[in-house]
Amino acid sequence: MAIVPEDKEAKTIGIFNGTAKVGEILAGFTQLALTPQDMTSPVALQMAISRIYEAMTKAVASGPKKKYVAEVKFTDSMGNPVVLALDLGERMPPFMNREVKARILIELFEESAGSSSP
Repeated sequence: MAIVPEDKEAKTIGIFNGTAKVGEILAGFTQLALTPQDMTSPVALQMAISRIYEAMTKAVASGPKKKYVAEVKFTDSMGNPVVLALDLGERMPPFMNREVKARILIELFEESAGSSSP
């Protein structure tokens, strides 16, 4: 990670390097998730499976619509693994491989009273 100080404004930029896997998913399946709470009891797991089944049924009923996403992995400043998803839209990006390098830029700043964006 590199920290780049900016003298003109009060902001700090951190740059991380990682990897990404590009793949396709059905658009309706983006909200499917299991949480740790879903594994607390057999009833909680059954409710989670029902929720997932309902979401899958709705997605299939609305028709197949593919989306491309990248699963980005990197290690933060404290050594913790971080995984996030990046929506790439409905067309496959022009990469030769499904596994690519990723550069993650994080900008920390304070908003001034008159502005709402950096």
